[in-house]
Amino acid sequence: MLAASRNLSLVLALSLALACKKEEPAAPAPAKAPAAAAASAPSEAKPRIGLVLGLGGRGDQSFNDSALRGLELWGAGLKYEGAAYKEASPEELQASLGPELARRDPPITPLGITPSVVQSRVVEDYEPNLQLMVDQDVSLTVAVGFMLENAVEVAAKRNPGRQFLFVDSPLLTPQNEPYTLPNVRTVVYRAEEGCFLAGALAGLVSKGGKIGFVGGMEIPLVKQYEAGFRAGVAATNPQATVISNYTGSFTNFALGKQVGQDLLAKGPDVIFAAAGVDGLGAIQAIKEARDAGREVYVIGVDSDQFHLAPKAMLTTVLKRVDLTIYEGVRDRVQGRFQGGAQVLGVKEGGIALAPVRLDFPGKEEALRKVDALKAKLIAGEIQIPTHPSELQKTGKPGP
Repeated sequence: MLAASRNLSLVLALSLALACKKEEPAAPAPAKAPAAAAASAPSEAKPRIGLVLGLGGRGDQSFNDSALRGLELWGAGLKYEGAAYKEASPEELQASLGPELARRDPPITPLGITPSVVQSRVVEDYEPNLQLMVDQDVSLTVAVGFMLENAVEVAAKRNPGRQFLFVDSPLLTPQNEPYTLPNVRTVVYRAEEGCFLAGALAGLVSKGGKIGFVGGMEIPLVKQYEAGFRAGVAATNPQATVISNYTGSFTNFALGKQVGQDLLAKGPDVIFAAAGVDGLGAIQAIKEARDAGREVYVIGVDSDQFHLAPKAMLTTVLKRVDLTIYEGVRDRVQGRFQGGAQVLGVKEGGIALAPVRLDFPGKEEALRKVDALKAKLIAGEIQIPTHPSELQKTGKPGP
């Protein structure tokens, strides 16, 4: 699946701007936590679950916010407002689930836990932040994002009696081979499957035959998205051209907007933005183009991003980080948490498409074709490439 370089964190450390570590409100909080956070904290009797965020952090409306949703809203029944936690209403929790998860059995209900969240500002924060969670005696430490791989490995080996959930990357040997530790559950996703379905939809919606892709860093994880998307476009619109552009980052809104504008100038009428905070900038560029009268659509990533561009957001490729974390926390609360490696795709519910809310010509037939492809994918009849270089080898799976 993911073949991220073991030295990537060191490279990033040299290229990312330095900033101070900021610990978000936790309950019960360490002595250095803001008083307001401690005042709003839930009861100490509740088991505490620690979450260490990667770069980008709270408010990215994508990957990190999905993780927070799974821990805070679904796991604890809390919402984060004004630098403090408040009780979420049953209606707010239900609205966050979407139609598919609202029907899930057993249902998603709060687990009676206390969240403890730490934001990492630079790569060097990862290891001490994980140790901070251990020192606070949390029941489970959750790390989200492939960039924390080295830090999770160090923390897990240093604390063999503590349990970790690591989302979006395996543990890697020096030869970049996945391996497991008994106290770590790793979860990775066949994200290319959701990207394939989104690309198939884009190919059916496009009128001009030009389709765009905005990626963040040019790393295997993001190339996986591009590969699946290109394969999906080829499945339904083999004559279409896919134009890709990378920002080289995940945390620069202005850069993402500029790249989005540059891509729009090349003429695509559907653009997939898979670039974290940079992707938010690209979405904003497309929203502005749509508001100005241009018939262009955007596809979001990780969390349902329809609200960011309600006139242009075609769908979102959902990476169910929220569900992964909720189920990991549930297992820990119920005493069933175990280490090991999980790989989740469309079949397992780890990857999905958000509802297609916009109307467009031929919508009913387009959705029928995408559903047919989804059924073939689940049945194992379609193999999706995980890197653009593999596209010529796999051919073009049909609807």
